Amino acid sequence: MWALARGAEPGGVSCPAARRPSDRPAGEEVDMRTRVRGWRRRPNPLRRRSDVVEAWTVLAVAVLLFVGAPLVGAFTAWWAHGEARALAAEQRDDRRLIRAEVVGRAAASGSLPSVQTGTQYSYRATVRWTEPGEALRTATARVPSSTRAGEKVDVWLDSRGRNVPPPVDGAAVWQHAITFGVCSAGGTAAVVLCAHWAVRQAAMRHRLAEWEEAWARTEPQWTHRRA
Repeated sequence: MWALARGAEPGGVSCPAARRPSDRPAGEEVDMRTRVRGWRRRPNPLRRRSDVVEAWTVLAVAVLLFVGAPLVGAFTAWWAHGEARALAAEQRDDRRLIRAEVVGRAAASGSLPSVQTGTQYSYRATVRWTEPGEALRTATARVPSSTRAGEKVDVWLDSRGRNVPPPVDGAAVWQHAITFGVCSAGGTAAVVLCAHWAVRQAAMRHRLAEWEEAWARTEPQWTHRRA
């Protein structure tokens, strides 16, 4: 009885079929796990056409997620960075900074509340300045809410003399590029995952249909044997 429990026959000859799973070589266990994981890509009786499609779809999805999506994000970020740099250069060429004196609140603003721009409040005021070799000029611009008449402020004007925001700086350019890159990479990943989900649903329907067809062929044979 002790010999049988140890995996040996009464005559002292070992019984290979009675080996415990822990007695199997480590290489054999690894090979079995590898075969189980890749059964969809190797010819075997259990594999169906839908299994092959799903297996290669998983590989394609992995490549698109880890290679395609980052490449799309990097290309989009590079393109957005170039566009933002061109816009910043155009704004720097078109806009100029002047030092102007605040005359008073603009008549059009009346008693309207201050408008918040960026991190501080501002209001529309009439400012004046003198161009080199020209007469005194006036314009309407937004100034900080704490500014009083007679104080000097920095005002950005375009080529037509209108008050405009400062040109885009380097930090804003990079922020614009990174935002576009991240959004495009995330959008690409979302499209790939949605497509993978649709393929899996279709593969599952085909797999069930193939199993039902195979069972329709096999079940009469089994029933006949049992009878």
